[in-house]
Amino acid sequence: MWRRFGVLDWIRIGLLVLGVVSVPVGLLPWEAAAESLDDIGPLLIFLVAIIVLAELTKEAQVFDAIAARMAVLGRGNYAALFFLCVAFASFVTIFLNLDTTAVLLTPVMLALAPKARIAALPLAMTTIWLANTASLLLPVSNLTNLLGMEKIGLDAQEFAARMWAPQIASIAVTMVFLWVFFWRRGERRDLRYTPPVVEPVADRMLFAAASAGCLLFIVMLLLKAHVAVAATTAAAIVVGAFLVRARERLTWSLFPWQLVILVTGLFLVVPMLSRNGLSDLMAWMVGADGDPYRTAAVGAGLSNVINNLPAYQAVETVIPAAERDRLLSLLIGTNVGPVVTPWASLATLLWFESCRRHGVKVPMRRFLLTGAGLAVVGLVATVWALVAFG
Repeated sequence: MWRRFGVLDWIRIGLLVLGVVSVPVGLLPWEAAAESLDDIGPLLIFLVAIIVLAELTKEAQVFDAIAARMAVLGRGNYAALFFLCVAFASFVTIFLNLDTTAVLLTPVMLALAPKARIAALPLAMTTIWLANTASLLLPVSNLTNLLGMEKIGLDAQEFAARMWAPQIASIAVTMVFLWVFFWRRGERRDLRYTPPVVEPVADRMLFAAASAGCLLFIVMLLLKAHVAVAATTAAAIVVGAFLVRARERLTWSLFPWQLVILVTGLFLVVPMLSRNGLSDLMAWMVGADGDPYRTAAVGAGLSNVINNLPAYQAVETVIPAAERDRLLSLLIGTNVGPVVTPWASLATLLWFESCRRHGVKVPMRRFLLTGAGLAVVGLVATVWALVAFG
């Protein structure tokens, strides 16, 4: 069992152990640890439910069917396929979380590439860039959004009302970078692609149940249901269908223990570090002038150094709850900015692993340089949209 653990698994476990040990040695008071763990209860329920929902939706071939029909709808036209892929990846990220796009949509898109004789890299880059930059609109789109909801003090609809313009700006900039560096004819070479043959789904009942579960989740969010309740209800419907039709697919591997350990460890380690000097450093970095561009830049820079989850937690502690625009700017930095280094977000790490398994070579120099350009231009445009339409 121990041999099956990868480097990332050991980092997650080590983070949790560090957080737990910090309590009895006095680096983190018991009361602070209990309060922190109490805060993440609903968050962990949501994470488990949404991952189970997404995994079973993939097993029911919903993503495969959409991707194949999307390629057919494009009729061999790369420009049409480009817009369809952007819309698909953005929709999945916004409503089903960026990790769903990275973990589940990436393999679907990469499997589509050989069937339609499409270059794999443009499809892969579309999924990972939009997994990050399309995660601003709803609280469920990104774990950092959920982390900040209590302090920001907005419900899902109010959050979307503040972030619709930044979301449009970030997607627009991402589309420009994707087309220029990966999708235009000079990069892809082929003039047209071959639309694939659409294969029938294996089980129509599972397909219908999974589709209904995803739609119910979206509707419940629009009706202002708590994200944990919405995700659990939708997942229960799909799990029920699999119990009837394919019980053997309901295995413990569906449980996202890696995410649970990572989040729990972060909620212990970051408060511990904040009480022991980290907050002073963060306060110096973001400054006292309330500049949203500086706040976003710090969030993005720190994300590309240590990962966006601890980066958001570390910086959030030094921003007063009354300064809502700065908190939203920080979210922009930690959502749009982590597109430079492979470890900047969990989604990017998972995406690299998926590309490796599918034999897709990602040119690292190109990844870093184009990602840096997207991060800079995307942050400026997105923060401007937040300020201009606030």
